[in-house]
Amino acid sequence: MKSITINGSQRESVGKKATKALRNAGQVPCVLYGGDKPVHFSAQELAFSKLVYTPNAHTVVIELDNGETLNAVLQDIQFHPVTDRILHVDFYQLFEDKEIALNIPVQLVGNSKGVKNGGVLRRTNRKLRIKALPANLPDFIEIDITPLKIGDKIAVGDLPSDGYTFLHNDNTVVCRVSTSRVAIEDEEDDEELAEGEEAGDVPATETDDAAAAKE
Repeated sequence: MKSITINGSQRESVGKKATKALRNAGQVPCVLYGGDKPVHFSAQELAFSKLVYTPNAHTVVIELDNGETLNAVLQDIQFHPVTDRILHVDFYQLFEDKEIALNIPVQLVGNSKGVKNGGVLRRTNRKLRIKALPANLPDFIEIDITPLKIGDKIAVGDLPSDGYTFLHNDNTVVCRVSTSRVAIEDEEDDEELAEGEEAGDVPATETDDAAAAKE
């Protein structure tokens, strides 16, 4: 999984007054959990743009001004209700031998047969939660939808997992191809045409014209 580096400064004071001063200076107060004790630090608000404003999942390398480097994942983020400025960020520390639960984006590839026939692709889950060691965390979960016909679906139980475990029931639907009025008519027309060709029938338009001529 790709990593984003954030340069931070350890915080000595964590009171409301100190926190307000940090925000006024364009800094975001942060806390790193998961280790022996919480680590309080701050970082420039712009440093979070590639981490927060993206659908992709990333790990984070936190480089503190005391020379310490810590690996983490974003756990929670608070925004101002009016300005949408970042108010506070929580991280969870990663360890090589300790599994972590994380939401991973789903990427669909291919062109569904059902969609080509007029069906509608519906995405139920755009992210899936998995559990894995940090080294086995994927950037995304890729699903090939090419074989899907109208009425078909892909559930978590249909997906391979290499080095990680899905934290969903096997019957959790990820995507499906739903039918539509146009799609149903298209399918019926195709079936009738195929049957007519096999039986050597005359096309319906020609049969109607012949009957009209006889009248």
